[in-house]
Amino acid sequence: KFGQQYANELRRRRPRPGDKWHLDEVFLTINGKTAYLWRAVDQHGTVLDILVQSRRNKHAAKRFFRKLLKGCLYVPRVIITDKLASYGAAKREILPGVEHRQHKRLNNRAENSHQPTRQRERTMRRFKSLGHAQRFLSAFGPIRDHFCPRRHRRKADDYRQERAQRFRVWNEITGVHLAA
Repeated sequence: KFGQQYANELRRRRPRPGDKWHLDEVFLTINGKTAYLWRAVDQHGTVLDILVQSRRNKHAAKRFFRKLLKGCLYVPRVIITDKLASYGAAKREILPGVEHRQHKRLNNRAENSHQPTRQRERTMRRFKSLGHAQRFLSAFGPIRDHFCPRRHRRKADDYRQERAQRFRVWNEITGVHLAA
């Protein structure tokens, strides 16, 4: 019920994302129909935004770019995508001054970002509608990022301190400290 409000507050508190954006789309099956989950991730693995749509064309890519720019309030230095032609067409219209790299292996950051979504989707036994998928995934991404800090090359003590800090922030956002 309050997931989207918590996710919005976490987005407001996060540091400014990186200037290199990895964009990707993945197929979802919702009530037997194909839908597409568009996802943007920065170079650090932070999910910038998602959009669930029924199409995978230039218009859908333009809509995703506009939503992404509205949420981030700045233009990236580089966008990295797979070889879907819709990205290039939409980028020429909406982000003409941004460098665009299309390569098979450069986009692994975005590809790996889909894994927690797939695991959660299986647990929930699929999404029931486009709206349900959009509502859930737009809240799930920031909350999951908040509670799963990157462990790579971190000492255990530093990781524990980071987790404790994130739980303090969560308690502040949810109002748990007021109830106690």
